[in-house]
Amino acid sequence: MNGAHWLVQALEAEGVDTLFGYPGGTIMPFYDALHGASLKHVLVRHEQGAAFAANGYARASGRVGVCVATSGPGASNLVTGIADAMFDSVPMVVLTGQVPTFLMGTDAFQELDVFGMTMPIVKHSFLPRSVDDLPRMFAEAFRIARSGRPGPVLIDLPKDIQQADASHLPVHSPVPVEPVPGPPDAALHEAAALVSQCKKPVVYAGGGVVLGDAVEAFREFVDLTGLPTVLTLRGLGALPAGHPSNLGMLGMHGSRAANMAVQECDLLFVVGARFDDRATGKLAEFAPNARVVHLDGDGCEIGKLRHADVSVPGDLNESLSRLAAPLAAQMEGRHSAARKAWRDTCMERKARHAARYDAPGEAVYAPALLKRLSELAPHAIVSCDVGQHQMWVAQHWRFQHPRQHLTSGSLGAMGFGLPAAMGAQAENPDALVVCVSGDGSFMMNIQELATIRRYRLPVKIVLLDNSALGMVRQWQELFFEKRYSEIDLSDNPDFAEVARAFGIQALHVDKAAHVEDALKALLAAEGPALLHVAIDTAANVWPLVPPNHNNAQMMDPDDAGTLDTGAPATAPSASTPSASQEPNNALSA
Repeated sequence: MNGAHWLVQALEAEGVDTLFGYPGGTIMPFYDALHGASLKHVLVRHEQGAAFAANGYARASGRVGVCVATSGPGASNLVTGIADAMFDSVPMVVLTGQVPTFLMGTDAFQELDVFGMTMPIVKHSFLPRSVDDLPRMFAEAFRIARSGRPGPVLIDLPKDIQQADASHLPVHSPVPVEPVPGPPDAALHEAAALVSQCKKPVVYAGGGVVLGDAVEAFREFVDLTGLPTVLTLRGLGALPAGHPSNLGMLGMHGSRAANMAVQECDLLFVVGARFDDRATGKLAEFAPNARVVHLDGDGCEIGKLRHADVSVPGDLNESLSRLAAPLAAQMEGRHSAARKAWRDTCMERKARHAARYDAPGEAVYAPALLKRLSELAPHAIVSCDVGQHQMWVAQHWRFQHPRQHLTSGSLGAMGFGLPAAMGAQAENPDALVVCVSGDGSFMMNIQELATIRRYRLPVKIVLLDNSALGMVRQWQELFFEKRYSEIDLSDNPDFAEVARAFGIQALHVDKAAHVEDALKALLAAEGPALLHVAIDTAANVWPLVPPNHNNAQMMDPDDAGTLDTGAPATAPSASTPSASQEPNNALSA
């Protein structure tokens, strides 16, 4: 029983069943200990894939994700995935190898101060100097990752600590997580009193709802009060997409109904949201007429960016449950007529500004494709990369629960989608997992197709290919006088052929008339499959709040012309290497 064997048994005791990693010199004792263990190890093809896969595993399940890498470049390749977990509050434990303690500080081969490098992007870091440190550090790592606002924790493991005798160490026993304190009674009374005075209330909810395991309490609160509700990118699914109070996503690419409601409300009831800049637009002009009641499990977020007239820190389940009944009663009391008229206005706007899917022409219209796929696969777990396709998914997929939606929110990391889908699928082999990616993002971790194939992970990939870095191209069109700089991806490979080279079934579609058959073929495929979708290079995401504008100043295609300086357009070619192919809706490997 050496340190590495003790660590493997401790992981099993913590309930870990799957970990994602890539071996190397200083972590080899740990990999030797994995031999014959009950843990399932998924061998990725790049360490960033390991971090994103553990990230997706944790987001989809709410459990701690675990990833492993060796020292030096192995550890540094994890950094982007660790940062993503930190900024989106994802529980992860990261195990990295380190050179032996007697070589630390000598610039030894593959020595890297990953402890120092990751300090700003983890909740805590551990560096054991003796095998006797392992029980305390390991127990604390999992407790910290799970507790309060979840996040990543790093354990940097010197090779000699892994090899040291550990026969005297106690059997690992998980440390329970302390519950989040309940809300102060006085704060709840103040919140109820403030809501009773309002005529135009709006609920603004974010990712804290699912982080606090408060989805059911939140839904009951909205059902009882009937308050119009807007959601952030990470809050999507907290209310089902079809819920009568759900006005949709707010912010830069939010719905007109949501943004207009927030800008005109007189009370903003904030639940697990943090006034992120992509949600608020120009913060000084965000909800200018509103007083704020702010509920959050992390008290540090309250008042950080916007003054809260009433602060309600503590467990969201308890806060929402205790406020629901009294606020529901108040809705029928003073100002009830005004509140009903306000709700009617919000719902009328929702209907009037609903997205349309009847785009003219023969080309594939990405929003219509995604909306139809969400109808065909309502319970799918959807993993996105970053860019235009990410916003189209947020706008048009009809999410029923937040854990269906895996997206890199705060960090906005391209390359996230494929390995995160892989992690979600490894966590739940029977789930339908769909990765929606763009041609730019997909190329960043395309090597994980090999991992998906090896483990027979039945991920369904929808690749929207516009032969460009679409979101950058859109901004260059609108805000940089159409000076298109380094966004041309017209030399993309034939992605369907690439997938087949990895042994994955693939098909291609480039006409709207063939989309229905293609989607059904994709979903019916046994095992992993890829649908390559050729779309118009010039397609943009609408609506859009321009930078340094408030959320009421939304642009649509008609407004875009007002920003045209008259410079000739030099948009890259819309063609792709496979766009001229005849449509092929038969999957082939």
